[in-house]
Amino acid sequence: MPNSFHSSMVRLVSTALLATLAACGRPVDEPRTGRYRATLELPGGEAPFGLEVSKENDRFVLYLENATERTRVENVTVADGELSAVFPGYENSLQARMYRDRLEGKVTLIKDESKEQVIPFQARLQDKGGSYRFYKEPLTDNADLAGRWEMTLTSDGKSNAAIAIFEQQHDRITGTVMTPTGDHRFLEGQVHGDEAQLSTFAGGLAYLYKLKVNQQGELTGEMWQGLASHSSVKGRRNEDATLEGQGPSTELKDETTRFDFTFRDPQGNEVSLHDPKFQNKVVVVTLGGSWCPNCHDEAAFLVPFYEEYRPQGVEIVALMFERHGEFERAAQAVRGYRKDLGIEFTTLIAGVSDTDEASKALPTLTGVYGYPTTIVVDRAGTVRDIHVGFSGPATGKHYEDYVAEFRALIDQLLAEPAPATSG
Repeated sequence: MPNSFHSSMVRLVSTALLATLAACGRPVDEPRTGRYRATLELPGGEAPFGLEVSKENDRFVLYLENATERTRVENVTVADGELSAVFPGYENSLQARMYRDRLEGKVTLIKDESKEQVIPFQARLQDKGGSYRFYKEPLTDNADLAGRWEMTLTSDGKSNAAIAIFEQQHDRITGTVMTPTGDHRFLEGQVHGDEAQLSTFAGGLAYLYKLKVNQQGELTGEMWQGLASHSSVKGRRNEDATLEGQGPSTELKDETTRFDFTFRDPQGNEVSLHDPKFQNKVVVVTLGGSWCPNCHDEAAFLVPFYEEYRPQGVEIVALMFERHGEFERAAQAVRGYRKDLGIEFTTLIAGVSDTDEASKALPTLTGVYGYPTTIVVDRAGTVRDIHVGFSGPATGKHYEDYVAEFRALIDQLLAEPAPATSG
């Protein structure tokens, strides 16, 4: 009798366990709402980011979480056991099978020449005990990485200057890495003893840093961006570190030559800088692309700026260098970018994202070396400032200083008298 009872209990427990495992492995019709630990599998390992699945007005929306940034993703479809999403302002997308407590699939990034970079993706629902970025079991004795670091990023034998700005609370570390042409946006990670890992993904580029503090207090490590870009990292503390003079400079080849261009808007209409719409206006010309995260940051600043300054005599023209050589596909990407970011100023399809090709498209410049590049033209059509790169909100005071200097320049140019008209 006891043996029979024991056998029955074993069968019941086994059946229940198999049923639970089957339920966990079977796709479901809808994702569970809540916070997930999401990861992209890069060559250097997992690049985690926060993911919240929410249901609002009977529709699913996603939030991508990195440090203080929450990126809302509204273009979400749930059907046939699969969740699909297109990230705002990008052509990049997510496709994942839905299970009881997890999502499994891929993120597809559109790269040069319309090529697709497909990155394995997973997300697991966090339990009520809390979330973590890299290390499930944190340490209490960790190196202090807070502060400003002078860094060198080396790839394929070529070294580039950078600055890392980190804040740290216990084992949690946040910040960004600035380069002469932009920043790596909102990085978040953990310090674990003398090691640190940081990552970010908000729909554009995916970054993963693996760093270590050596006995001399210096940083060494590696950085991966997506599947194809890898750099070695070296850094030392330097609160006075600057990138002034470290990066490329774009100028007019001949200051007596008027800066001008003619490109088509997404509807196919030709637009020139010498059109009546821009006459006697202060014109901000920005070179970028819908694929470029720093260009998204600049656009997020320029949208309300344009609303404020347009009545005062300011126009903005975004020259879009896209991933596609075919005009209609590039125009489609730009139309989505305009819609998602709420852009009202002029956007023109100027060419492909390769900087050599962009330089050919604008032959009056010495070259195009990075996106975004911002050119300010006064009421008389004279170029008054060219700035390569953009320090976005993740850079804190650097962003605030840039915005203040930019506004001061525009205010100065608006205060100058308009040129006298002939006749």
